[in-house]
Amino acid sequence: MRWLVTGGAGMLAQDLRQELEGRDATFLGHAELDVADIESVIAAVTGHDVVVNAAAYTRVDDAETDVETATAVNATGAENLAIATESIGAKLVQVSTDYVFDGTATTPYTEDAPVSPVSVYGRTKADGERLAIAAHPAGTLVLRTAWLYGAGGDNFVTSVLRLAGRLDTVPVLTDQLGQPTWTVDLSRQIVASVDADLPPGIYHATNSGSTSRFDFAREIYRLAGLDPERIVPAAGDQFTRPAPRPAYSVLGHAGWARVGFPPLRSWREALVDAAAHGVLDSPS
Repeated sequence: MRWLVTGGAGMLAQDLRQELEGRDATFLGHAELDVADIESVIAAVTGHDVVVNAAAYTRVDDAETDVETATAVNATGAENLAIATESIGAKLVQVSTDYVFDGTATTPYTEDAPVSPVSVYGRTKADGERLAIAAHPAGTLVLRTAWLYGAGGDNFVTSVLRLAGRLDTVPVLTDQLGQPTWTVDLSRQIVASVDADLPPGIYHATNSGSTSRFDFAREIYRLAGLDPERIVPAAGDQFTRPAPRPAYSVLGHAGWARVGFPPLRSWREALVDAAAHGVLDSPS
């Protein structure tokens, strides 16, 4: 089985590279493949059996004004990859996000809940899901994830650890709930889903359970050997950003149960494991 991973220089792709070690896998970053260029996409996909689309415009605030680029990468790119994989009978794994929801729910979002994005980033990712499924309904797995962290890029974990070297106390939001997800666990789930030949459709690939940004940060400090009391509460109005963030980003995992496949483990267990692998080492 020949694999192609787009967004090959990103945080998720770096762990996918480890998970696919020993397999026939090609990783293409933006410099090697512009997913918005259909001809380039068709040429790149040809000869592969599985394509994992980890390419994404993830600068959430910048997307509010750079709508054209966000749409090209997140929506058009996903559609192009679906068209190309459908034409050769290959599978597509489209990595998506909790930002397709507005965050007003009080119970976990189901896989079939109506999308209602409140930002350009969320809207373009929702469009990418829709277009990919429409172009290749028999072979597209949409895996929504959230609050990703890993060793291969900047993220919430690296941010709060970096602030430990600059501030005595670090203000963190208490009113955002979600599911911290380790890129290693997501990578394993992606590969296992393809190996198991799961039915096409939408699945929520987040670590189980939920927590606030505040409690997540305190757990990061505790496991990193820092004083958790240095994390202090902050309200949303202390952080004004161009793009709104969903206040509630907890995703349900019934989709895995329906196909008899285990969901990702708890976020706490994953974070402990990530710490043991050096992910919480203080960034330079």
